Amino acid sequence: MSVTNTQTAPTTSATILPFAEPARAVRDSRPLRLITCGSVDDGKSTLIGRLLWDTKAVKEDQAATLKRDSGAQNDLGLPDFALLLDGLQAEREQGITIDVAYRYFATDRRSFIVADTPGHEQYTRNMATGASTADLAILLVDARTGLLEQTRRHATIASLMGIKQFVLAVNKIDLVAYDKAIYDKISHDFRELALSLGVRQITAIPMSALKGENVVYDGRASMAWYEGPTLVETLELATTRSAQAGGFRLPVQRVARPGESFRGYQGTVAGGSVKPGDSVTILPSGMVANVKQIVTFDLVRNAAVAGDAVTLVLDRQVDVSRGDMIVSMDGQPMTGLNFDAQLVALQPGGIEPAKGYWLKSGSRRQRVTVTPVSQLELSSGKWKAHHEALGMNAIGKVHLSFDEAAIFDPYDQNRATGAFIIIDPDTNNTVAGGMVTGRRSDLGGIHRDGQRVILSLPADLADELMATEAFAARRDEADIRRVSAGRAAELLGDIK
Repeated sequence: MSVTNTQTAPTTSATILPFAEPARAVRDSRPLRLITCGSVDDGKSTLIGRLLWDTKAVKEDQAATLKRDSGAQNDLGLPDFALLLDGLQAEREQGITIDVAYRYFATDRRSFIVADTPGHEQYTRNMATGASTADLAILLVDARTGLLEQTRRHATIASLMGIKQFVLAVNKIDLVAYDKAIYDKISHDFRELALSLGVRQITAIPMSALKGENVVYDGRASMAWYEGPTLVETLELATTRSAQAGGFRLPVQRVARPGESFRGYQGTVAGGSVKPGDSVTILPSGMVANVKQIVTFDLVRNAAVAGDAVTLVLDRQVDVSRGDMIVSMDGQPMTGLNFDAQLVALQPGGIEPAKGYWLKSGSRRQRVTVTPVSQLELSSGKWKAHHEALGMNAIGKVHLSFDEAAIFDPYDQNRATGAFIIIDPDTNNTVAGGMVTGRRSDLGGIHRDGQRVILSLPADLADELMATEAFAARRDEADIRRVSAGRAAELLGDIK
């Protein structure tokens, strides 16, 4: 077993046998970002605390404090591992997780960044925050209760956030006498849920987070019927998302003018790569230039890749402002006034139809109108037509309409340029987080939502059509959505 320290697991009421140490593998230099999620009291904090403990990521003073603060938390004489994650006073008093806690640990094969997220429904927004940067989701299920609505909610949000690797941790298996039939049923139910969400990479592991069985050390002494990997073995072999494959993306955060002879465009590369001599396009203007130089705070570079904070110097004077995006000539992002998206409502007021909001994506902030189309029914896993306000924690499909051209990639292709937040202009609260799924036609877009047809038309044309007898006779079968009034004249001119 390739952990930082190969000492066997602490003795518990069940004897836990460590795996034999395999041949040393080449260390993966890319850290894996993962999230733990699931319903309340499924053991998320305890699991991560146990991971930290058994991989020797807990310092001596932390271990001493943990033992002092644990008290009589269980009848096994083990520390309360959840205290390694639940640092807020309210979390410790209530025995719940409220805020996202990030921790770091490593094995001989790779390093990990783990986010422990709340299980309570009212803290769903915190879970969505943790999922937005994760490569893998560990979804915990209490073996005594099976899948719950919050389990489905978290699995759905994780999949919407682009996570395609799931570990199903059937926790507290010791409390059901290590019953294989219970594990098999929960695994089957979850696989059906995951497949409905488009997730194909699923690893199910029966475990006891408190005892440490099948976490870092195997639990075959208690579960001889399970022959799969431990949690750590699964994490060591997981893959990370690559932002290098797509086209170059640099959202401009600042225009640097330290002197008359220098003008640079600063930002963090959000996708792809670039080198001096490459031709680039500035969006939304569409102007073209070549990269003359790539500068960082201490040197001149011969290339920049996703994640690099750089200053680009172009070979000609072009109009570039904060919020613009410098992209490769090939494989450009989508631009337009209307997009389809999915979002999670994060505030009690929810998302109101036809209300104007601010949408922020990267360094770009724009006015937007959000039109709900459907809402996910968590009990059935089906999308239901919904044109009213989206309440807190609702997951919905929406149409986004802008007054000025917006720039996005589909979220499943580029997280950085496909994600956004919605801000209420009246309160400055972030009321939703979302992901762009595609661009809608500016004129005459036809979409189907269940049994209803959705037509996207300029406002005046929409009014004319709605006034006809033919539309009145089919009103129950179709809806009409108005595009931005500022574009209506131009669109109608294109038709002529």
